[in-house]
Formats: sequence, C-alpha cells, structure tokens
Amino acid sequence: MSSAGGRRRSLLASAIESIGTTPAPTSVPEAVDAEVLVDRDKPVDEPSTPSFLERRGIAFDEIARTVKRPTIRLKPSECSIWPGNARDHAALSYERCASLIDSIREEGSNREPVVVRRTPNADNPYELIVGTRRHFSVSWLHANNHSEIELVARIETLDDEAAFRLADLENREREDVTDLERARNYRHAVDAYYNGVRTQMADRLAIPKQNLHNLLQLAELPDEVVAAFAEPGDVKVRHGMRLSPLLKNEQYRDAIIAAAVALRAEQQALKDAGSDKIEGIKVCERLAAAAATPAVSKMPPPRAKPALTAASGKEIGQILADTRAKGITININPKGAASVEEILEALRPAIESAKFSRN
Repeated sequence: MSSAGGRRRSLLASAIESIGTTPAPTSVPEAVDAEVLVDRDKPVDEPSTPSFLERRGIAFDEIARTVKRPTIRLKPSECSIWPGNARDHAALSYERCASLIDSIREEGSNREPVVVRRTPNADNPYELIVGTRRHFSVSWLHANNHSEIELVARIETLDDEAAFRLADLENREREDVTDLERARNYRHAVDAYYNGVRTQMADRLAIPKQNLHNLLQLAELPDEVVAAFAEPGDVKVRHGMRLSPLLKNEQYRDAIIAAAVALRAEQQALKDAGSDKIEGIKVCERLAAAAATPAVSKMPPPRAKPALTAASGKEIGQILADTRAKGITININPKGAASVEEILEALRPAIESAKFSRN
C-alpha cells in the first residue's frame, strides 16, 4: 500500500466518521455526596470540538490503527453517478484511466473501495459518491471481456452536503481533477448546499476564503473563453483570476469574446494539421491583450459634404453647413480653372435652396 493511498483512505474514513456525529448524552446521578458537589462547583475546562483541519491532522496519526470498514461487491450497472461530484464522468476515457484499468485488471478488483449510498426509490439501488474513475474503469473492463471483476464499495448514509464534502476531500488529493471541474462543482455547491453564503462554505470545507473566491471566478468564465483553450485541463485558477475582472468590464468583454472565438478556430486548425496546441498561458495572454486593444468605434462614418457644382459639371466647392439658425456655409475651391460666371452660376441654386431662405 502506498503512503499516499493510505493517507487518502484514512482521511476519507475520518471525514465519514465526523459527519453527522453528536456527543452521547450523559446521565446525572440522583444522589451525590457533599465532596462530589464541591468538586462539581469548581470550574471545569469544557472540551472543545476539534476543527476539520485538526481532525485531518489526527487522521494522519491514526493510519496504523485504522480498522477497515465492511465492504460489498457490486456490478457497475447497479450504481448511478451522483451529479454533485466534481469529476465530469462523461469526459472520462480509456486514455485518461489506462493505468488504473491495468491495475484493477491485475489485482482483480479496485484496492481502494468506492463510497456509495442507498437509493431505494431510484432506478439503481446505489448512488456513487466517491470513486468515479474506479467505477469507469471497472465498467470498461466489464465491457471488454472481464465481467468477473466487480466494484468493491463501502455503503455510507450521507445527505447531499455531507456527500459533497466527502467527495471534495478526495478530489483535492487527485491531480487529474481539473481546476475547471472543481470550480464548476463549487459554483453549484455554494447555491445548492450553502444558500449562496461563501463564508459558510469555506468554513465547512476548511479552505481559505480567498481560495474559494478564486475558484468561483474561474467558474464564471464564459463558454467561449473556455473553448479557446485546447483542453479543459489547460484552464487554470490563475487564468480565471486574470480574465474574470476584465470580462466584467463591458468595455473589454466583446473584444475578449471575439479573440476567444478566433483562438478556438486556430486551435482546431492546429489540431487538424497535427500541430502543437497553443498552451494555456499563451491563450490567457492573448485574451488579456485583446482587452488592451483600442475598441473600434461603432459611430457611423461622417457623411460626405454636398458638392457645389456648375452647370458644366465642374466642381466649384462644398456646402459645409446649411442650418436655419446659422445660415449656409460654403467653401469655394474650384477643381481646375473656373470663371466668375461659373462660380456665380453654381452659387445661385445653392443659395435659393438654402434652409434660411425657405418659407
């Protein structure tokens, strides 16, 4: 057993033990002697409830004394996937789970049990809370000539909030859960389980409030921006921290979205050509640079000034302004030689049709 795997199992066991526990009531004897009464009057240091982080620390010290809980064997088809888990089950593939599939095939089962809860009124008798990759791997083996391998599971009684905390604890130990998966999972959880109160959620998960804020910023990125990255795993928390404030500014939003759409097309062209993708850090830099590009003015182009022409078609000048209040302003600047008679001939119709001269 690897030390990392042992720590994870101990942490999960400690988290499960801590969920929903209440201290047992203590009985008070009806008769006590005077000496006991005197002792009871003395101030007593009441035990304090350990914090979540303290319980995690204690769990590390209990690895050697951990007692394994009973497990059962299930077929993968008996479990539905709880939608509150951060991992995108639909995005799992053989390539992403190859090493785990090989390990389970060699050992004949998943060494670390998944966690399920009973769902008596659902289509499947169990719902998977923790162990999405293990479930996928056993399902893949079932579909590929290894139907004898079953899913080792532990049954727990958990409400949705407790299930979320348990799944989140495990996912923090997993490097293959992307920042984006975790961020979107947190965005759902803060409303679903904590009534939108971020401080309450941070306290329950024992994580810094700033870390939670940064993850929720990442979850706010529009789909067009996320699609500009070659893979979901390329989208990092630091990218959300840089781009989210810019996207909230209406002055920059359209330019960033337009740059993201162009980047997506560029990424696809590179993929089709078998070329290297544009790395996440470069994508972020180009999207942020789009906000620094001066916005193109949406004002219509100015209308051309009416030309002042003679009967011969020769351009004598331009009518710069024609208003009833300020009169008509004419610029006389003949293109080529023009006689006085030609200029006067061109001026007469312009003056007669000027707004100040109309009734």
